[in-house]
Amino acid sequence: MTYPELALVFLLAALVLAIAFPLLQRRRPREWPRWSAVALAVLALSVLTVVFDSLMIAAGLFEYQDGTLAGIHLWLAPVEDLAYPLAVALVAPALWVTLARRPVRSERAGARSVALESSAPEETR
Repeated sequence: MTYPELALVFLLAALVLAIAFPLLQRRRPREWPRWSAVALAVLALSVLTVVFDSLMIAAGLFEYQDGTLAGIHLWLAPVEDLAYPLAVALVAPALWVTLARRPVRSERAGARSVALESSAPEETR
């Protein structure tokens, strides 16, 4: 398996999880991650990946076998390396939304807040 094929499998799995996590929890679309924030995270992670992968390749910490890459490089980093930060930027917010607690909207919560307001000292009312 070449690196582009591995990156494609990894990205497809991340995309399925990013969509499935909120759907399985029956989250409404307004509770889903904001795509503008996801895009900003993708941009930041991609820049960091290109810079640090290039520095590590230039330092000789690792190298790729010939014929296993697509051949497109950003500085010294192969374009396939950008699949991993993209996958993280897709899955992490969806996982966050899925695991986040929903706000409690019961009468008990409202009664508790009313009780807290009524127990305040007179001079603060």
